[in-house]
Amino acid sequence: MGLIDNLKWRYATKKFDATKKISSEDLKEIKTAIQLSASSYGLQLYKVLIIEDNGLREQLRLVSYGQKQITEAAYLVVFCNYTTVTEADIDAYFTLKSQMEGTDISALQGYSDFIKADVMNRSDIERDKWTSNQTYIALGNLLNACAELKIDACPMEGFEVDKYNEILNLKEQGLNASVIAAIGYRSEEDYTQYKKKVRKSIERLFA
Repeated sequence: MGLIDNLKWRYATKKFDATKKISSEDLKEIKTAIQLSASSYGLQLYKVLIIEDNGLREQLRLVSYGQKQITEAAYLVVFCNYTTVTEADIDAYFTLKSQMEGTDISALQGYSDFIKADVMNRSDIERDKWTSNQTYIALGNLLNACAELKIDACPMEGFEVDKYNEILNLKEQGLNASVIAAIGYRSEEDYTQYKKKVRKSIERLFA
């Protein structure tokens, strides 16, 4: 199947088959797709948690408006954005860039200073929104990778962010739960898979 067929196949799965697991090979592919996601300046100012533990997911389900996808899916993926960005984060990126490209880090100083000036001049609210936005790009890669692998996914914003941060000890790590996705395999009982995909027409969507 090609990209368009894969996108037509996928939908926000409402009921997963809890008996079906994702292979380690497929999970590795999904992780790699997320790793290769685009991000602003390439900084990747987020962390991704892939949670399998049933007890932990049950706690999270209770603060996700009881949505059963949290516990029925094979994994719960939590995208966490950095709540603070420091010059050290940018320095770490340029150190890695220098190493991987075989470039003298001094040659990158001008670009590094430019990014620091842009990022540090933003307000705390602007930086938080900016880093949160990056997680949605990574989420898009997860959804596309899952569709290609014929793994079902349900992206979700319906959860209590503060409770997630508390349960997962994210605040102490300088992280914030931005968006989540349940991944696994659809149940035959999930009526949603038989519904028409509702999207605006090409003519209406594009100007």
